[in-house]
Order: sequence, then C-alpha cells, then structure tokens
Amino acid sequence: MDLLTELRSRPLIFDGAMGTQLIAAGYRPVESPESWNVSNPEVVAAIHRAYLEAGADIIETNSFGGSRSKLTAYHEAERVVELNGAGARLAMAVRDEVAPDKLVAGDIGPSGRMMPPLGDATADELRDVFAEQSEALVAAGVDLIAMTTFFDLAEAKAAVLGARAMAGSLPVLISLAFKPSPRGYRTMMGVTPAQAAATLLEAGADVVGANCEITGQDMPGLVAEFRAATEAPLVIQPNAGQPSLVDGHTTYGETPESFASFMPAIVAAGANIVGGCCGTTPAYIAALVAALRG
Repeated sequence: MDLLTELRSRPLIFDGAMGTQLIAAGYRPVESPESWNVSNPEVVAAIHRAYLEAGADIIETNSFGGSRSKLTAYHEAERVVELNGAGARLAMAVRDEVAPDKLVAGDIGPSGRMMPPLGDATADELRDVFAEQSEALVAAGVDLIAMTTFFDLAEAKAAVLGARAMAGSLPVLISLAFKPSPRGYRTMMGVTPAQAAATLLEAGADVVGANCEITGQDMPGLVAEFRAATEAPLVIQPNAGQPSLVDGHTTYGETPESFASFMPAIVAAGANIVGGCCGTTPAYIAALVAALRG
C-alpha cells in the first residue's frame, strides 16, 4: 500500500494507544517502554496483532520515547539503534503474518527537552536527536515515520527536518496536541493549526494533524481549522475521553461506541487518517472501523 496514493481515495485508520496496553500488561516505569521490544517482545507483538485484527490500516512501533534524549532517563541512551530496530522488526513481523497489505509507522515522540527561553536545547541538537531515531527506524524497514504529541513548533520543525533527512521517499507525518480556546485551537505553547501546517509542511512533512489532549467531540472544529489552512492530508487521533484518576489508576470516560460515534464527523470535516490516542484499545479501533466502513 502506498500511503499518499491511498489517501486520495479513502480515509485510513491508525491503531490506538500503545502505552495504555503496555500498562495493562504489567509495564511499570523502572525501564523504558521501548526496552519491552527486547525483554517482552511477545507482549508488544500481541498488541500489534490485536490492532491489526481490529482493522487498523497502520500500526505504530513501540518507539514513542525511543530517542537518545528520552532513553537517557533510563540509562539506555546507547540503545537507540537496538530498541528502535527491534520495535520496527517486531511490528513488521506481525504485520507480515496477519495483514501483509497494511503499513508500519515508526513512532517518534517529543525529545523531552526545551528550547530557549524555557530550556537550553538548540534546533541543531534536536534535529540530530530525531535524525538518529528516524535513521534507526528507516534502516529497520518501516513504511513511514509518524511523529506525535508535539507542543512546541520549533521542536516539531526540528523533528521534521531530522526525519526528512533520513526518510528518503518515505512519508513523514507529524501531529501536535491542541486544546480549544476562546480564540480557536492552540497548543500549550500558543501554536495555531494554521501556523503548524505552514511551518511543518514547508519543513518537509507530508501529513500534519493533531492527537491527544482533546476528545473526538472537539476534533471536527480543529480539523476544520486545519483544512481552512491547507489541502495537505490530515491525521487525527483523539483520546478516549478525558482522563480521571480512579483508585490510583488513570481511566477514560468514553466507551468504544461513543469514541467511534465522532469519527464520521471528523472525516467529513477533512481528516484523511484517523485513529486513537490515550485510553484507546483494540476495541475502540474495531468500533471506529465499524463506524466508518460498516
């Protein structure tokens, strides 16, 4: 499947949360989630398999925090190539077994560092961090790079530049986390959808959009703001409702059916790829598939 060609004819479906599933399987933050690609590959493989069997067109590698800067917190900075490569090969093996016509996205999240005036990271440093992780994922054979949950437009631009340098002809997707405000949708750094689209597409992204922070109910308005600013493909991955703490555990308020009920409006507003973020499971993706495809 060629992603950008396919998007001209129909919307595609991403998988749901990886972290939610790892925590349910017993993961605790004494080691990086990415280390489970090596220490508990059967758990990660089962998550990928469940999302493919639910109907996802694209699954994301277990590599959201797989950059050198994020792995440093777990004393695993020198395992970038090992852990990202293992995650990519694991996802591709499951894909080849279950649904060979589907795609594997190399997932990349923020670096965890801030640029001035809030931090001391430079654009060049961050570009190199994202290039290193992208190179490891591309070398292992992913079909595209998907970068998610960015807030700072300067960091997001560095991420796109780093990924684009290593991705070759592979598609590069990037999404930011927005919230509604009286003046429209903004990231916590004050970035608008129009600013994000213009900057990131110019930097080399093929697909832009939003994930996390807000639910499907708020997403159609956000998609409309993006669509007013660009004709480029849009990716949208809302949460399974807003999080709340119950008996020490984070829970999300929406059922799979209520989550999926917002998806036709999100697609009608202009989204080309839809999926789930925090709190979503294979049941949510199965409901999404049913809502869009019957």
